[in-house]
Amino acid sequence: MSEAFYVTTPIYYVNAEPHIGHTYTTVVADMLARYHRLKGETCFMLTGTDEHGDKILEVAQERGTTPDAVATEYAQLFKKTWDQLGIDYDRFIRTTDPDHRLVVQSILQKVYDAGEIEFKEYEGLYCVGCERFLTDRDMVDGLCRDHERAPESRSESNYFFNMGAHFSWLAETIEAHPDFIRPEHYRNEVLAMLSEESGLGGELCISRPKERLDWGIELPFDNRYVCYVWFDALINYLTGVGYPDGSEFETFWPVSEHIIGKDILKPHGVFWPCMLHAIGAPLPRHLNVHGFWNLDNRKVSKSLGNLVSPQVMDERYGFEAFRYFLLREMVFGQDSSFSEPLLIARINADLANNLGNLVSRTLNMTGRFADGLVPRAGAPGEAELVIEETAARVTSEVDEHVLSLRPQRALESIMGLIDATNRYLELREPWKAAKDPERADQVPTTLYTCCESLRVTAVLLSAFLPQTSHEIFSRLGLGNALEGAFLPELTRWGGLEAGLPTRKGPPLFPRIEVTEDSK
Repeated sequence: MSEAFYVTTPIYYVNAEPHIGHTYTTVVADMLARYHRLKGETCFMLTGTDEHGDKILEVAQERGTTPDAVATEYAQLFKKTWDQLGIDYDRFIRTTDPDHRLVVQSILQKVYDAGEIEFKEYEGLYCVGCERFLTDRDMVDGLCRDHERAPESRSESNYFFNMGAHFSWLAETIEAHPDFIRPEHYRNEVLAMLSEESGLGGELCISRPKERLDWGIELPFDNRYVCYVWFDALINYLTGVGYPDGSEFETFWPVSEHIIGKDILKPHGVFWPCMLHAIGAPLPRHLNVHGFWNLDNRKVSKSLGNLVSPQVMDERYGFEAFRYFLLREMVFGQDSSFSEPLLIARINADLANNLGNLVSRTLNMTGRFADGLVPRAGAPGEAELVIEETAARVTSEVDEHVLSLRPQRALESIMGLIDATNRYLELREPWKAAKDPERADQVPTTLYTCCESLRVTAVLLSAFLPQTSHEIFSRLGLGNALEGAFLPELTRWGGLEAGLPTRKGPPLFPRIEVTEDSK
């Protein structure tokens, strides 16, 4: 039996359309799933939508419609967007799905029966955007840190989960498994939240009275209340793989990887582990936390109204180019800036001038000097061995970087192989050697080396740029080159057969000319 891999995105809240933040998280998860499949592992990718709570009711009231209509509209939009952009998920989950409702209610009952939920009066400052009560550390100048709006003062009776009873266990677990939360500085943030000085508090409000909010999953032990949206939403990771007794749950939960943005670190780093411990379920293997995309020095978010639409980027530049920019530009865990001039510069430098140029030159000369067929290589010389060794080194580096959540470093390594092959082509000068009787016999070996380097490059790029990878395979006469084989075999040097028909094709990534609109 092959190894397994389970990767999740957050389920996205359905009160606005997808933006660059959602897209980055989803693309990282998609890249990881594709890469682990390439390694021969059994993989499952889960994404979806979070559909209950105050914000959905708020949007519905503004539009004069129902919360269910709003949730369905945006859920369909998210699903359609990921489908159009080629995201290869295994399940798109909605928190209104019947199986999810049953799982949430069963977990609520289990925690209630264990005596970890109590009913009490609470008063505090509530942020509708966060769907929770805030502490002083959640605010700046009286406003919610994330949503830049003033919280409301609320007082009501609700049910509370005693998550504080699990704080000591959680802190000890994080200390004993330092790579559980990565990168490291987010682990330190969670440990700080668990300290007595943080003011976090050990009680998590897990209900909302129906008289105020009836859009949610009803508590199994009190039909006057619905479940708090965060308690409901986090459980989707279990529902998605058949908790509690499905075969998929046994296979995938022990190898689960959560990909989240840093704005939801507290629910995932504190609430969720405590909930899992309360029901006796193991923690996910890793909680992977990335930074914000900033536009004009402000976080990109729907609540702030400064969105960058993946559909618009697809229409202007093609989604593969935008996907490359996201994975190449952001250091995972740190904030990064988006602008169209930065995007264009990255496309032109890496994809048009570097990768696209190598594909074009190699296949153009294969057409001219080898009748469009992959030539048969002669004995390799020192220069050829350098490319072969570079390909082997880069393959190893990519594996290390992907498994360590460093996609930008992995792409940097792949671009290094492309750079080396371009330099090799300049060194060998097949356009001149073909006319020189003393060097003409070198040309087949030169062209084979470049074609084989492109094949290995396309294998390594397949998790990052799947459509581009497929196009390179097609131009090399390979068709579906990934079918029936996995990484070690696919990246072994010499795998390209001589005699395959090649085609040059149009520019892989046409160079983009900077206009006033894109400055």
